[in-house]
Amino acid sequence: MFMDKRGPIEQFTWGSFLISGVLHAKTLAGKTGKGKDIRLIGKKVSKWKERKGHTLNTHMITGIFGMEIEVLIIGTGVEGMLECPEEVRSYIMNHGIKELILKETPEACRIYNSLYREGRKVALLAHGTC
Repeated sequence: MFMDKRGPIEQFTWGSFLISGVLHAKTLAGKTGKGKDIRLIGKKVSKWKERKGHTLNTHMITGIFGMEIEVLIIGTGVEGMLECPEEVRSYIMNHGIKELILKETPEACRIYNSLYREGRKVALLAHGTC
C-alpha cells in the first residue's frame, strides 16, 4: 500500500489508484475510472490497455513518446511480477526517454510523486495487481 496526500497519486492499494481525488480500479462491480492498469502523465490518467500478460513487449509501450518525457517509470506490480526485457528497455531509451525506472508499483508511485513535485517531465505506466 502507498499513501501520499500531496499527490498527484494520493493512494495505491492492490488494483486501485486514487489520483487527484479520482478512483481508478477494477472492482467486483466492474471497472471504475481508467481501471487497474494506468498511464499517468502529469495529472492526466489514461487506461494502459496495451499491457497483456506479465512480460512487456515494445507494442505495450504506448502514449509516452513524442511528449518530451524525461523519466519513464514502470510500476511492475505489487509483487514485481511484470517483466521488462532488455530489448524493451533499449526500445524505450532509443525513442527519446532519458531515464527509465522499474520498480514495484507502490515504490513507483512514490518516485512518480517526488519527481512530479520537483517539476520533472515524468510518466508512469503501472500494473496495479501482482
